Amino acid sequence: MTSATTSGRPPGRPRIGVNAVVFAATLSTVHDLGYAAATVERIAAAAGVAKTTVYRRWPSKGELIVDCLLDAFGPLPLESAGRTELMASAIRWIAAKIGEPGVGDAFAGVFSDAVSDPALRAILAARLQDPYRLALQDALGEPESRVLFFIDVVVGTLLHRMGMTGVPMADADIAALAEMVLRHFTDGTGPV
Repeated sequence: MTSATTSGRPPGRPRIGVNAVVFAATLSTVHDLGYAAATVERIAAAAGVAKTTVYRRWPSKGELIVDCLLDAFGPLPLESAGRTELMASAIRWIAAKIGEPGVGDAFAGVFSDAVSDPALRAILAARLQDPYRLALQDALGEPESRVLFFIDVVVGTLLHRMGMTGVPMADADIAALAEMVLRHFTDGTGPV
């Protein structure tokens, strides 16, 4: 009997790239079927991985969606000439991200699930909102309450439009939203 050769890696599918494949399958499935119908089973099938592979990494659909959104959003671009431009570019950036296929649907769906799921709400706050809030607080020199208000107004408006129309906000409306929000934040009358 001959001995088997070993390659130095555990048996099974290579681990590198599984997250990227699952994230792409998640956004595609959400885009094609809608958030509610995009089950972990369907996402795993679309990714070509076992359902257990997904559940080993993400114990729930909500946690999968949060990590998928973090991957889709990436870091907040903070290069700008000044405070007003930084805020305007942040508004345009989040609008563009929410407009990507599957991203707005996934964001709205997980956000809706979090309304009645305190554990998911805590995950959303700690892993999705807080890193962007902290980056904006640092870049803008604003207190937490004002940055949270900025996030609420911008993200809430963009998700509301997507939910009401099924399409991302048009560029002209994004410009109007930015003008309205920036007026509030630059005239000094906003909440402190």
